[in-house]
Amino acid sequence: MVDRQERVVRELLSAHGRTYADEAGIRLKDTPQPLYRLLVLAHLLSARIRGSIALATARALHEAGLRDPRRMAEADWQERVDALGRGGYRRYDERTATQLGEAAELLTERWGGDLRRLRREADGKVSELRHLLQEFPGVGPAGADIFLREVQAVWPEAAPYLDAKALQGAERLKLPKDPDRLTELAGRTGPAVLAAALVRAAVDKDVAEDTLRRAG
Repeated sequence: MVDRQERVVRELLSAHGRTYADEAGIRLKDTPQPLYRLLVLAHLLSARIRGSIALATARALHEAGLRDPRRMAEADWQERVDALGRGGYRRYDERTATQLGEAAELLTERWGGDLRRLRREADGKVSELRHLLQEFPGVGPAGADIFLREVQAVWPEAAPYLDAKALQGAERLKLPKDPDRLTELAGRTGPAVLAAALVRAAVDKDVAEDTLRRAG
Protein backbone atom coordinates (compact mmCIF):
# COMPACT_ATOMS: atom_id res chain seq x y z
CA MET A 1 0.00 0.00 0.00
CA VAL A 2 2.84 2.37 0.85
CA ASP A 3 4.43 1.72 -2.53
CA ARG A 4 1.23 2.71 -4.28
CA GLN A 5 0.92 5.88 -2.20
CA GLU A 6 4.46 6.83 -3.14
CA ARG A 7 3.67 6.26 -6.81
CA VAL A 8 0.55 8.41 -6.57
CA VAL A 9 2.47 11.28 -4.99
CA ARG A 10 5.29 10.92 -7.52
CA GLU A 11 2.87 11.03 -10.46
CA LEU A 12 0.98 13.98 -8.97
CA LEU A 13 4.14 16.00 -8.44
CA SER A 14 5.51 15.09 -11.85
CA ALA A 15 2.46 16.53 -13.60
CA HIS A 16 1.30 19.22 -11.17
CA GLY A 17 4.23 20.04 -8.90
CA ARG A 18 4.29 23.79 -9.35
CA THR A 19 3.24 26.48 -6.92
CA TYR A 20 0.55 28.96 -7.88
CA ALA A 21 3.02 31.78 -7.23
CA ASP A 22 5.40 30.31 -9.79
CA GLU A 23 2.57 29.92 -12.29
CA ALA A 24 1.67 33.59 -11.76
CA GLY A 25 5.25 34.63 -12.52
CA ILE A 26 6.12 35.46 -8.90
CA ARG A 27 9.68 34.54 -7.95
CA LEU A 28 8.88 34.14 -4.31
CA LYS A 29 11.48 35.45 -1.86
CA ASP A 30 11.26 36.80 1.66
CA THR A 31 11.28 40.38 0.42
CA PRO A 32 8.47 42.96 0.34
CA GLN A 33 7.44 43.00 -3.32
CA PRO A 34 7.06 39.24 -4.02
CA LEU A 35 5.33 38.77 -0.65
CA TYR A 36 2.88 41.54 -1.54
CA ARG A 37 2.25 40.04 -4.97
CA LEU A 38 1.53 36.70 -3.25
CA LEU A 39 -0.99 38.42 -0.98
CA VAL A 40 -2.77 39.87 -4.03
CA LEU A 41 -2.70 36.46 -5.72
CA ALA A 42 -4.21 34.80 -2.64
CA HIS A 43 -6.95 37.44 -2.65
CA LEU A 44 -7.73 36.79 -6.32
CA LEU A 45 -7.64 32.99 -6.04
CA SER A 46 -9.99 32.96 -3.05
CA ALA A 47 -12.95 34.22 -5.10
CA ARG A 48 -15.37 31.86 -6.81
CA ILE A 49 -13.64 32.21 -10.13
CA ARG A 50 -11.47 29.94 -12.28
CA GLY A 51 -7.90 29.68 -11.08
CA SER A 52 -6.60 30.40 -14.57
CA ILE A 53 -8.40 33.75 -14.55
CA ALA A 54 -7.01 34.66 -11.13
CA LEU A 55 -3.49 33.81 -12.31
CA ALA A 56 -3.90 35.84 -15.50
CA THR A 57 -5.23 38.76 -13.46
CA ALA A 58 -2.27 38.66 -11.08
CA ARG A 59 0.01 38.93 -14.11
CA ALA A 60 -2.10 41.77 -15.54
CA LEU A 61 -1.83 43.77 -12.30
CA HIS A 62 1.94 43.32 -12.37
CA GLU A 63 2.14 44.43 -15.99
CA ALA A 64 0.09 47.51 -15.09
CA GLY A 65 2.74 48.43 -12.51
CA LEU A 66 0.51 47.59 -9.54
CA ARG A 67 3.14 45.40 -7.95
CA ASP A 68 3.67 46.99 -4.55
CA PRO A 69 1.29 48.46 -1.97
CA ARG A 70 2.31 52.06 -2.61
CA ARG A 71 1.55 51.85 -6.32
CA MET A 72 -1.64 49.92 -5.69
CA ALA A 73 -2.88 52.52 -3.18
CA GLU A 74 -1.90 55.47 -5.37
CA ALA A 75 -3.58 54.08 -8.50
CA ASP A 76 -7.07 55.38 -9.02
CA TRP A 77 -10.00 53.02 -8.73
CA GLN A 78 -10.63 52.89 -12.49
CA GLU A 79 -7.01 51.99 -13.16
CA ARG A 80 -7.38 48.99 -10.86
CA VAL A 81 -10.71 48.03 -12.46
CA ASP A 82 -9.15 48.18 -15.93
CA ALA A 83 -6.21 45.99 -14.94
CA LEU A 84 -8.56 43.44 -13.37
CA GLY A 85 -10.65 43.44 -16.53
CA ARG A 86 -7.62 42.78 -18.71
CA GLY A 87 -7.00 39.66 -16.68
CA GLY A 88 -10.59 38.52 -17.18
CA TYR A 89 -11.59 39.19 -13.57
CA ARG A 90 -14.82 40.94 -14.55
CA ARG A 91 -17.49 39.55 -12.28
CA TYR A 92 -15.77 40.87 -9.15
CA ASP A 93 -13.75 43.72 -10.65
CA GLU A 94 -15.42 46.72 -8.99
CA ARG A 95 -15.54 45.30 -5.48
CA THR A 96 -12.04 43.83 -5.81
CA ALA A 97 -10.61 47.13 -7.06
CA THR A 98 -11.88 48.80 -3.89
CA GLN A 99 -10.59 46.01 -1.63
CA LEU A 100 -7.14 46.01 -3.23
CA GLY A 101 -6.84 49.74 -2.62
CA GLU A 102 -7.97 49.45 1.00
CA ALA A 103 -5.70 46.47 1.66
CA ALA A 104 -2.69 48.30 0.21
CA GLU A 105 -3.42 51.28 2.46
CA LEU A 106 -3.71 49.03 5.52
CA LEU A 107 -0.45 47.26 4.72
CA THR A 108 1.32 50.59 4.26
CA GLU A 109 -0.08 52.25 7.36
CA ARG A 110 0.15 49.35 9.81
CA TRP A 111 3.16 47.38 8.58
CA GLY A 112 5.08 49.92 6.51
CA GLY A 113 4.25 48.09 3.28
CA ASP A 114 6.25 45.05 4.41
CA LEU A 115 4.56 41.74 5.21
CA ARG A 116 7.68 40.65 7.06
CA ARG A 117 6.59 43.03 9.81
CA LEU A 118 3.25 41.22 9.98
CA ARG A 119 5.23 38.00 10.27
CA ARG A 120 7.22 39.41 13.18
CA GLU A 121 4.01 40.53 14.88
CA ALA A 122 2.74 36.94 14.69
CA ASP A 123 5.91 35.83 16.52
CA GLY A 124 6.08 32.40 14.92
CA LYS A 125 2.46 31.51 15.59
CA VAL A 126 0.76 30.23 12.45
CA SER A 127 -2.69 30.75 13.94
CA GLU A 128 -1.83 34.42 14.52
CA LEU A 129 -0.48 34.76 10.98
CA ARG A 130 -3.77 33.38 9.68
CA HIS A 131 -5.70 35.82 11.87
CA LEU A 132 -3.67 38.87 10.83
CA LEU A 133 -3.93 38.05 7.12
CA GLN A 134 -7.72 38.15 7.41
CA GLU A 135 -7.56 41.79 8.47
CA PHE A 136 -6.94 42.69 4.82
CA PRO A 137 -10.19 43.52 3.01
CA GLY A 138 -11.09 40.67 0.68
CA VAL A 139 -8.82 38.13 2.37
CA GLY A 140 -10.97 35.71 4.33
CA PRO A 141 -10.11 32.25 5.68
CA ALA A 142 -9.67 30.80 2.18
CA GLY A 143 -7.36 33.62 1.11
CA ALA A 144 -5.29 33.30 4.28
CA ASP A 145 -4.95 29.55 3.68
CA ILE A 146 -3.81 30.13 0.10
CA PHE A 147 -1.18 32.64 1.23
CA LEU A 148 0.13 30.32 3.95
CA ARG A 149 0.24 27.29 1.64
CA GLU A 150 2.47 29.23 -0.72
CA VAL A 151 4.52 31.33 1.71
CA GLN A 152 5.69 28.25 3.64
CA ALA A 153 8.38 28.00 0.96
CA VAL A 154 10.07 31.06 2.50
CA TRP A 155 8.49 31.21 5.97
CA PRO A 156 9.43 27.78 7.33
CA GLU A 157 7.55 28.24 10.62
CA ALA A 158 4.34 27.78 8.59
CA ALA A 159 5.39 24.38 7.22
CA PRO A 160 3.97 21.89 6.68
CA TYR A 161 0.83 23.90 5.92
CA LEU A 162 -1.62 21.47 4.36
CA ASP A 163 -5.06 22.96 4.95
CA ALA A 164 -8.50 21.43 4.48
CA LYS A 165 -8.44 22.04 0.72
CA ALA A 166 -5.08 20.29 0.28
CA LEU A 167 -6.24 17.41 2.47
CA GLN A 168 -9.39 17.16 0.34
CA GLY A 169 -7.07 16.51 -2.59
CA ALA A 170 -5.24 13.86 -0.59
CA GLU A 171 -8.53 12.14 0.19
CA ARG A 172 -9.50 12.19 -3.49
CA LEU A 173 -6.18 10.53 -4.30
CA LYS A 174 -6.71 7.89 -1.58
CA LEU A 175 -3.72 9.24 0.33
CA PRO A 176 -3.41 9.66 4.11
CA LYS A 177 -4.72 12.94 5.50
CA ASP A 178 -1.84 13.35 7.92
CA PRO A 179 0.38 16.33 6.89
CA ASP A 180 3.57 14.76 8.26
CA ARG A 181 2.94 11.52 6.39
CA LEU A 182 2.18 13.39 3.17
CA THR A 183 5.39 15.42 3.38
CA GLU A 184 7.26 12.17 4.02
CA LEU A 185 5.74 10.66 0.88
CA ALA A 186 6.79 13.77 -1.08
CA GLY A 187 10.44 13.21 -0.21
CA ARG A 188 12.62 16.18 -1.12
CA THR A 189 9.75 18.12 -2.65
CA GLY A 190 8.89 21.13 -0.50
CA PRO A 191 5.51 21.33 1.22
CA ALA A 192 4.45 24.42 -0.77
CA VAL A 193 4.78 22.48 -4.02
CA LEU A 194 3.04 19.46 -2.49
CA ALA A 195 0.19 21.62 -1.20
CA ALA A 196 -0.36 23.25 -4.59
CA ALA A 197 -0.44 19.87 -6.32
CA LEU A 198 -2.92 18.47 -3.79
CA VAL A 199 -5.15 21.51 -4.20
CA ARG A 200 -5.20 20.98 -7.96
CA ALA A 201 -6.43 17.44 -7.31
CA ALA A 202 -9.09 18.84 -4.97
CA VAL A 203 -10.47 21.40 -7.41
CA ASP A 204 -10.22 19.30 -10.58
CA LYS A 205 -11.37 15.69 -10.45
CA ASP A 206 -9.65 14.99 -13.79
CA VAL A 207 -6.30 15.72 -12.12
CA ALA A 208 -7.06 13.15 -9.45
CA GLU A 209 -8.37 10.54 -11.89
CA ASP A 210 -5.43 10.94 -14.28
CA THR A 211 -2.96 10.71 -11.40
CA LEU A 212 -4.52 7.52 -10.05
CA ARG A 213 -4.60 5.98 -13.52
CA ARG A 214 -0.93 6.76 -14.17
CA ALA A 215 0.06 5.42 -10.75
CA GLY A 216 -1.47 2.06 -11.76
